[in-house]
Order: sequence, then structure tokens, then C-alpha cells
Amino acid sequence: MKHWTLQRDADGITWAILDKAGASTNTLGAEVMAELGQVLDECDRNPPKGLIFKSGKEAGFIAGADIEEFTTLDSPEKARALVQRGWDIYNRLAAVRYPTLALVRGHCMGGGTELALACRYRIAVDEPGTKLALPEVMLGIVPGWGGMLRLPQIVGPAAALDMMLTGKNIDAKRAKRMGLADECVPPRVMENAARMLVLSGQSPRELPFMQKLMNGPLKSMVANKARDQVAKRASPRHYPAPYAILDMWANYGGNALAVPVDKPTSLDSIFVSPTTKNLVRVFFFQERLKGFGKEAGSFAPRHVHVIGAGVMGGDIAAWCALRGMTVTLQDQTVERIAPAMARAAKLFEKKLRDKKLARFALDRLIPDPAGDGVRQADVIIEAIFENLEAKRALFADIERRAKPSALLASNTSSLKLADIATALQQPQRLVGIHFFNPVAMMPLVEVVAGATTSPDVAKQAAAFVRKIDKLPLPVKDAPGFLVNAVLAPYMNEALRCIDEGMSPETIDAAMLAFGMPMGPVELADTVGLDVAVAVGEQLVGGNDAPKKVLELVKAGKLGKKSGEGFYRYVDGKAQKVGAGGTAPEELAQRLVAPLLQAAKRLVEQGVVADAELADAGVIFGTGFAPYTGGPLNYLQSRP
Repeated sequence: MKHWTLQRDADGITWAILDKAGASTNTLGAEVMAELGQVLDECDRNPPKGLIFKSGKEAGFIAGADIEEFTTLDSPEKARALVQRGWDIYNRLAAVRYPTLALVRGHCMGGGTELALACRYRIAVDEPGTKLALPEVMLGIVPGWGGMLRLPQIVGPAAALDMMLTGKNIDAKRAKRMGLADECVPPRVMENAARMLVLSGQSPRELPFMQKLMNGPLKSMVANKARDQVAKRASPRHYPAPYAILDMWANYGGNALAVPVDKPTSLDSIFVSPTTKNLVRVFFFQERLKGFGKEAGSFAPRHVHVIGAGVMGGDIAAWCALRGMTVTLQDQTVERIAPAMARAAKLFEKKLRDKKLARFALDRLIPDPAGDGVRQADVIIEAIFENLEAKRALFADIERRAKPSALLASNTSSLKLADIATALQQPQRLVGIHFFNPVAMMPLVEVVAGATTSPDVAKQAAAFVRKIDKLPLPVKDAPGFLVNAVLAPYMNEALRCIDEGMSPETIDAAMLAFGMPMGPVELADTVGLDVAVAVGEQLVGGNDAPKKVLELVKAGKLGKKSGEGFYRYVDGKAQKVGAGGTAPEELAQRLVAPLLQAAKRLVEQGVVADAELADAGVIFGTGFAPYTGGPLNYLQSRP
């Protein structure tokens, strides 16, 4: 076989090792699945005492189905055939008489998780890269190879629906706790543990009585409650896949092929939905952005020095430490650094869910008021206040003390890099690495090439962004770059609507209905109304600022940070009253129009290289409704 290798141990265990030829990761295309059938044929002829699936790759277990292959499907019939192929072979695997086990090390996604679910046993290897997920909903499709059938039977409906409806990753320890994995073991003992478990005769984990009821007579009640929760986040018009998952599980035994063709939750309906096409498009955007981090050769930063321990600088430092970097954080005094350390500690506890790992991460984040870390750092990020002379003086000092190989970066959002770089003896060393707030939640980072930035330095900056698990977007040095330059006219239009007498609630409701994660008025409150005014003056230009926002700023009502702006905030949440006024669809089109035109203009001006990158940047940098495929795709597809 081309992709699978079978090895028989002396004790009668067969190891089925997947190492997809010519690829860095394992995916389940037609050839791989056909050969899996051959694996089962051989085991039928010579039944093993146990069959263990493992990966022959360094990079994980199985990344899921071959998405490239999915894009070649040109009819619902071909989509059904693809689902039928996986459904049949995994059912065959689940029915074999000998014990089977999936040894999961590294990423295990989609069809890979469904293969593991079809095995009698699962072992998750306890290391940071091990993640299990059914992320099909993120592509606008469903886990049709048995995931909707088996996951609820193994972990219970509540946990299973949470995984399937959100696409969230589960780490090895959590997989063990929830029953998705039978064991969680360190790498050094994983193969021995697999041998012992597959021969153990251990009975599968039994669901508690109440979970069995929820998986049986109470199915409809559970599905209805989950449907109400989904409706708060996504409409069936924009995102049909989660509603299809609920219908298939509740009414068709998790069999996607059993849903009648004419139902809106059928495979045929999902396949022809523009949402599915656009979400697959967004998936490839993400892969393209990841590719920008692969061009820097041997650049492997380990030590990051961040200057400025405010909200942005402190959160950038915390994120870098979370991703394994040693980080020195500089500000004028230890007292100024302390709030950033406190926020970091909370972040580590939330993300790592392990006190020991959280402590290790906090140990990697070192307060450094004297700035001694500059001398050892591989990457130095300036995140001080937006003052040109202050930044020039700072970079002149950094250049004298930093290693010649160190990457010099600014997180500026409003100043031109070329103006800052005049302070440097080697201006080609300066690059922009522009994060978004909140740092821990926003996946995009703009990598800004100034007029003097070396192309190699820009590549190194993109590589660093990937090292900390963010998505790098190359942009030119222009006011607002891409993301802020499209957001400013959009938010400005929303604030003008308030001057015309519309309520903030009506405006925000219109854009939430459109598919934005947050309305523009609440967004303005969140970034700070003083900041919104300053950015608007700089990037919108030619018009006076909307009057109501100026009144609020003058009164010291700056938004969420002051407890009141357009909304009052209680425990960090906006207090909203009912919405009314202009029809949301009509209003949404008015509000989004300046954003669409700004994106088009920025591509024409070369701030981003092409329309696809503009769509990717606006989706991952602002949360622009992913079902649209991005602003320029939406502009082109509108009637």
C-alpha cells in the first residue's frame, strides 16, 4: 500500500501506521480511505489479537478529510458518495470482532476523530500538540462519518453537542476526563500502554443513567434546548450546519445520509448552500496566512522583550509567554508592570487549566523595569504610547543595545514606520507587528512593511507571528493599515446614525443580525470613545466627528473602561434596552457600505496584495461575518 503500513508484533497485535505519501500531514482522501478498506480486508483474512492505529508523521495523528478533494465535488450526488464512503468503512471498523485502538498523538481532527470513535479504545498522548475535535461545523458541513452517531454514545449528548456545534478542540487530559479517551499517557509509555489496553478486555465506559436517557427518550428535549442556544449565536439562514447536526442526531440516528433530500437540513441542502462554499474559502484563507510564516528559513526566536506594560503591551507579553517564549516586560517601574502580571496569571489559569503549567508560564514572564532583556532578546516589540519622538528615542537606544540579529518591531497603529525608522542607523531592521485587542482572542496580526523595511525582516516577523500561533497578514505602511482603515468608516457611519436619532440598540441589532460578532456602537465603547474619535479623525477625515460621541468624551464617558459610554456597563456587560426603528436589513446595508468600499480601495492602493488577503484580514481581524466569504466576496456576490 502507498499510504498505510501493517506491522505484526510477536504477541499478535497489528499496527496500522498511516503516513500519507508526499504530504506533511495525514488527511483522509479517496486513496487513503480505499487503502483503509484493504487494511480491514487483511485483518479479516488474518484476524489480529488487536489492531492499533497510529501515525507515521511527526505532525500529528490525522488532520481530517482532504479539503482539497472536497472542493472538487461539483454535485450533491458526489458529496453524498463521499459521505457514504466514510460512513460505510467506519461502520465496518466499529463492527470487527477483534479489539481496536486509536493511539492519538498530535492533532486529531474531523475524520481522524471519527476513526478514533469507531475504535473500541482510544489513548490520548499527554503533550501540548494533542487535540481532538470535530470542526466540520466551521466549514459549514457536518461530521458525517459516524461522529454524530458515536460521540454522544461515548461522552454523552451534552458534551458531544458542545464539541460538534462549536468545533472546539479538546486536549488529552480533558479527553480522558470526559471519557473521549480511555487513557491519557506520556509519550515515553504510549506504545506499551496501547498494547496493554488493546489486549485488556476492558469493557467500554458506561454512560450514566441520565445521559442514556438524554441519548434516548429525552433526545428531542436536549436538541430543542441546544437549538435555542445556537439561535442566539447564528441564524439558520446564515449557518445551516449546526441546525443540520441537531436534526441528524435527534431524528436520524446521526446518519446524514438518512435525511430526505428536500429537507433544509439534508446533505444536498448543505452542499449547495453558499455558506459552505464561503466557509471552505475562509479555511483556505487561513492556510494561506499560515504560509507566510514559512519563508524565514532558520529564524527561531525564543526570547521576546516587550516595552510598554499597558493593556496591549502587557497582553502581547502574556500571550508570547503562554506560547512558550521567554519574555521580559519593560516599563518605568515594577508597579506599572504589576497589573499586566496579574492579567497574565488569570490568562494562564484560564487557558492551561493546570496550576503547574500556569506557574511555568508565569515564570517565563519576567518583569524588567531596567530593560536588561533587550541585550538577549531575539524579538523586541515596542508598545508604548503613540508619540513619534518618544518612539524614535526608544528605538535609537534599542538599536545600540540589541543583538545585530534581533528583530525590531513596533506595535504602532497610527504612526508611519518610515518616520520612526529615521532614528535608526539601520532603518531596514524596523518592521510593524500590529496586534489587536483583546490579544488572546484576535487571531490576526498585521505584519507591516515600511518604505525601508527589509523583505527578509518582514519574513522573520511573519515567522515570529506563526511561532506564537497567530495569523500573519502582510500589509504596506499606510494609515490604519487594513483592519483599522476599514473599521473606522464603518464605526463612523454607525455613530452618525445615532446623531440622526437612531438608538444604539437598533444599530447594533442590525449588525448582529447581519452576522457581526459585536455591534459597531458596542465596539466603539469597547475600544474607548476617546480612541474612536482620534482614529476617526485620522482615518476618515474630511468630516466633523459625530456630535454625540464628542459630547460623551467631553463628559468623561469613554465607554466600557469608564463604566459608561453609549451604554452603561455592569460587570463588564453592556446594559441594553429594546431595539426598534429602521429595518435591520436596510440599516445593515447602509452601515456595511463604507467598510466594503474601504476594503476595495485598499486593494486598489496595494496596501494588501489582493482581494483574497483583504477578505482574510477583515474576517480574522474584525470578525466580519464569515458566511459572506469576506467583504469583497460579499460585494461581488450581492444582487
